[in-house]
Amino acid sequence: MSDGHKVFCVKLQKELAGLNEPPFDTELGKKIYDNVSRDAWNMWMEHCKMLLNEYRLNPARKEDQQVIVQHLEQYFFGEGSALPKEYVPPSRSEARSLPNCPIPVIILRRTKTP
Repeated sequence: MSDGHKVFCVKLQKELAGLNEPPFDTELGKKIYDNVSRDAWNMWMEHCKMLLNEYRLNPARKEDQQVIVQHLEQYFFGEGSALPKEYVPPSRSEARSLPNCPIPVIILRRTKTP
C-alpha cells in the first residue's frame, strides 16, 4: 500500500496518508478523498457499523442511505455524528472480529430498554 497520497485530515487535524481512491463517485467522494485520512476513514467505518445496528439501517434502502450520508457529512465536516440516545457500547466479549475476514463483522444486539 503506497503512502503517496497525503491529506491534511479534517477529522484528526494532521497530515496523514489519504485514501487510495475516492469512496464514492460523487462530489462528496472527492471531498472525502481530498480531506480525510485512511485512519479517519477506518474510524468512520466503525462508527457507521454502530449506526447501522442502533438505527436498524439497511444500506440497500434509499432512505437509509440518505441517513448514513447525513451522518457521514456531520462526522467529517460538521459537529460530529451524535451517538443514538439508547446506545450502549459493546462489552469486550462482544467486540470481536473474525481473523482474515475481508468483510467487517457487525454484531447485532439490542439497546438497553428502560
